[in-house]
Amino acid sequence: MPDPPMDRAAVRDAWDRLAEPYAATRDPDGPDAALIESELDLSSDDRALDLGCGDGARTLANLPRESVGLDLSRRCCELARDAGHRAVQGEMTALPFDADSFDAATAYHAVFHVPRADHGAVYREVARVLRPGAPLLATVGSGRSESVRRGWLGTDASMLFSSPGGDETERLLRDAGFAVAWRRRVADPFGGGVPMVLARAP
Repeated sequence: MPDPPMDRAAVRDAWDRLAEPYAATRDPDGPDAALIESELDLSSDDRALDLGCGDGARTLANLPRESVGLDLSRRCCELARDAGHRAVQGEMTALPFDADSFDAATAYHAVFHVPRADHGAVYREVARVLRPGAPLLATVGSGRSESVRRGWLGTDASMLFSSPGGDETERLLRDAGFAVAWRRRVADPFGGGVPMVLARAP
């Protein structure tokens, strides 16, 4: 039997413990980070939202100066602020921002730490806070799965991984009003490849 999903408090507490070990794996110059420049086409005055920002070194650091990171973990937000970034603690399913607030959104290795039953709510919230036509660049799961990994990153902490699968993710994005531009596999700093999607808000 697979491990049952972790509740959000357990995921939050795990990220508080994993903030530093995870930050050590981040490379702000990795090939998936390069997609920000090639696909988002942001100006220095634009304001982007980085969902699951962590310490900010990987994705938020590559976004325009006025961008904001959101993370469930208090400790991750502290690390991002210590590095000079704007970071807000909160849930992707209930974003603490006004409608039409952002010119782009990124979600690298983030949404699949939310139970897949709630992914539709995440994408609806992202659509709400993005300006019309604004892009979302996100990591997605390749297959349908939900599990808890024990001893993640060589620690004694556990972490939830939950995905409805790539095709279902595209359906959820479209149901939220997004137009999906592409979905493809991109190299990542863990030495493998990860599926990503580019979609535009309604």
